[in-house]
Amino acid sequence: MVTVIVTAETVTEMTTVSTSVMVTAMTTCCRDASSHAHPSGPPCSQSVSRLTVSADRWSASVRHLAQRSHVGGRGRRSHSIRTSLLRGSAMICSSTFSCTPWMFSATLSSIIAMVSRMLWMFSSMVFWMLWMFSTVFFCLLWMFSTMFSSMFSWMLSRTRRGRLCSGLRWGVCWLLLAFCSPGSACPASCICNSSRVVCVEQEPGIEGFPLLQSEVDMENVTEIFIANQSRLTSITYNDVQFYTNLKSLTVTKTELASISPLAFLNNVKLQYLNLKDNRLSTLSWKSFQNVNISYLLLSGNPLLCSCGNLWLKDFLGNQADIQKLHCLEDGVGFRPLSQLAPPNCVPPTTVTNSSVITELEGRDVAVTCTTSGAPAPVLKWDTSNIETRRKVDIAMPLATLTLKNLSSYDNGREVTCSAENEAGGSESSVLLNILFAPSILQLATPVLDHHWCIPFSVAGNPRPELQWYHNGKLVLEQIYIQTQIHDQSESVYHGCLQLDNPTHINNGEYTLVAKNSFGGDQKTVSAHFMHMPEIVFIFFLKTSVDAEPADGVAVYVIVGIAALAFTGFILLLILLKFGRNSKFGVKGSSSVISNDDDSASPLHHMSNGNNTPSEMGSDLVMIGMTKIPVIENPQYFRTSSHLLQCSTFVQHIKRHNIVLKQELGEGAFGKVFLAECYNLSPEQEKVLVAVKTLKEASEDGCADFCREAELLTNLQHEHIVTFYGVCVEGEPLIMVFEYMRHGDLNRFLRSHGPDAMLMPDTLQADRTELGPSQMLHIAQQIAAGMVYLASQHFVHRDLATRNCLVGDNLLVKIGDFGMSRDVYSSDYYRVGGHTMLPIRWMPPESIMYRRFTTESDVWSLGVVLWEIFTYGKQPWYQLSNNEVIECITQGRVLQRPRTCSKEVYDLMLCCWQREPHLRMDIKEIHNRLVNLVQSSPVYLDILG
Repeated sequence: MVTVIVTAETVTEMTTVSTSVMVTAMTTCCRDASSHAHPSGPPCSQSVSRLTVSADRWSASVRHLAQRSHVGGRGRRSHSIRTSLLRGSAMICSSTFSCTPWMFSATLSSIIAMVSRMLWMFSSMVFWMLWMFSTVFFCLLWMFSTMFSSMFSWMLSRTRRGRLCSGLRWGVCWLLLAFCSPGSACPASCICNSSRVVCVEQEPGIEGFPLLQSEVDMENVTEIFIANQSRLTSITYNDVQFYTNLKSLTVTKTELASISPLAFLNNVKLQYLNLKDNRLSTLSWKSFQNVNISYLLLSGNPLLCSCGNLWLKDFLGNQADIQKLHCLEDGVGFRPLSQLAPPNCVPPTTVTNSSVITELEGRDVAVTCTTSGAPAPVLKWDTSNIETRRKVDIAMPLATLTLKNLSSYDNGREVTCSAENEAGGSESSVLLNILFAPSILQLATPVLDHHWCIPFSVAGNPRPELQWYHNGKLVLEQIYIQTQIHDQSESVYHGCLQLDNPTHINNGEYTLVAKNSFGGDQKTVSAHFMHMPEIVFIFFLKTSVDAEPADGVAVYVIVGIAALAFTGFILLLILLKFGRNSKFGVKGSSSVISNDDDSASPLHHMSNGNNTPSEMGSDLVMIGMTKIPVIENPQYFRTSSHLLQCSTFVQHIKRHNIVLKQELGEGAFGKVFLAECYNLSPEQEKVLVAVKTLKEASEDGCADFCREAELLTNLQHEHIVTFYGVCVEGEPLIMVFEYMRHGDLNRFLRSHGPDAMLMPDTLQADRTELGPSQMLHIAQQIAAGMVYLASQHFVHRDLATRNCLVGDNLLVKIGDFGMSRDVYSSDYYRVGGHTMLPIRWMPPESIMYRRFTTESDVWSLGVVLWEIFTYGKQPWYQLSNNEVIECITQGRVLQRPRTCSKEVYDLMLCCWQREPHLRMDIKEIHNRLVNLVQSSPVYLDILG
């Protein structure tokens, strides 16, 4: 409404002015006509009179329209304005045509200009009315949308559809907010986007660097281009302090004459600086001491041949000639900058009496610094980073720093002597090596991580010798108990006493003693790892000894037990030696899984079975020296109506062709055995295989068993563990796999790494450490297997070195027997009592939303690469499971391993992109690893 009133008044005023102009123009026209004595047409005075009357009528009509504009609608007002304009034009024309043709020609141009200006103002009025209306409408809509969204967001977010609607609603709200909110404060002469600012328009121009709406907007800018600005004369710290990520700066064709010494203090990332065609006469070296400029362009500036520009000659080198830089010298004129040699201009130098000061804590020490240069430099000591009391005495060209009562906290820190003059600067540092006795800063109670650990922090210089005492006795460190230093900063050492599977015997008081040549310190902590087990028979024997009448009985009991144990031992030897012909059919430590024609036999352990096993009918399973009775399940009797059937594509193996040799491990599903399988290959009579058993033969378990067998049958690749077939004749159900002699990859890596001596069953001859080329060979084989799984649309979900197996000649294959969930239980995070998740190998989307895809396998492959190059370390081994979840979901990644090249670590980072679609394709990962392997020859004699 306000806009309509103002517009009507404007039209009224414009009409009055226009009529006055027309009348004046007509009067002038008539005066000129009279001077030329035109005889034709009515007198000009009459035409002027008629024009004046017509103009007054038109003005009155427009004023009347303005008064009615408060009540009329927009369409009605527009129609009235157009009618009034037409009437005015008609009256003007009727009055004007009554004059002579020469007068009409002179007046017509004024009329056209006036009408054009009125039409332009009218269109502007309509545009601003529409803009204000739409802005108010959308802002009100955003306010109401925000209010209702906060009211119904909880109700709608209960369902997936509701969450989608809520998300769309908030998206619309933010869009409207962006529409209604003011834009960034980008000057009219500039064009600003998220990363670039360009200012090239001369009008209205800028006097300083653009200040955008917020500091965040300026932090995101990486490039600024300024040109043709006649009012820009200087660059100061305030101009560019918020452009902290600025990498490229161009200021050209301006009146720039000075750059302050601290201008680029916050722009440490600045690399490209173009200052062509400005008014710079001198550039101070201090302006660039905090940045690492790679390209500095200065052509077109009136540089002076002064001492302040001498540093440019050394900084630019041959670039000064390439840019054809010249400087103006008094009385000489222009000369090449590369030939600049001003008199009495020498950059300063600094020299200290020592680069390292070694002294005991609490003593005093003096350090001197000498300088030279012209003009005379300013000399000073920088001691801001030390705590020791100090005093500085300067008597040019010498500055003496006296440190009093040296503090151990300053060990490893530096003090710096600096000298500055117009030609440049110089500095020299002195390292403080302060000797002091050890001090135990922390000794905490044991914590359970990958192993039991007693954490400690010890300070001392030189490095203290550490000794542990358990209940007053010196602890002899070995592979099961040893001191580990995890971190070292200056003279403070952080580590722990690591204990592998401690028992109640390890409970007690642990004392840490730290010593060096200047003294020692000790602290004690109480440790409890396990409760002492109850031993009942000790009480029985003690009672027998105390009761004198029962002495004889106790002796007889002990002798009887010993005789019985000896007899059992003899019988066992007889069974082992003559069991081959025994009527019981027991054949030593090997095992046979056999089956009669009429019933399903359980698992049987046999002895030294090198021959083809015979069928058995025993109902006992022999585990070691213990026979366990087995109740057969009639569901698995070998009859046509009860036999478990799997797909015809799965190879079925007869139970009597499988001879168990030894147990390899046990998982949630059952056990895994090393076995010999007969009639599996026409080339070999028997083949070593790995046998996976099913613990519980429930209906669901059998269905899963068959599905897994069918799936594994379809997976045939040189880097996937070969699946031979199943045995479903009775219990337990069996899967037969290829046997990989060197076991899982994680244990293999640890036994061939720098900590191989910690492996209890690693022989000295097998401790050859893996090299980078062999690690790359392992990695590219795993990647090849994953490429195949991805081509089969198979998602592994649990890719890790523990689920890869190693064969002869460093052959690596992907395969999971399920044992790892028990053997490597610390690698899994238990959810809800039963679900076990390998969170240390999972990407954020799998942790938060249980979403597993080929891209999530790519993330796991990156973690596997990290495992390989750390010799089997557990990812995030220093963190708990909850801390790992927090790190991964917040975007943190594993650090680069010590033995890992930059190319391989970059490959890991490509696997750890937070967005799944940004992760590198599995085929590209494999190709890069193949290229790295080809550039680094692999030696396969690691296994001897």
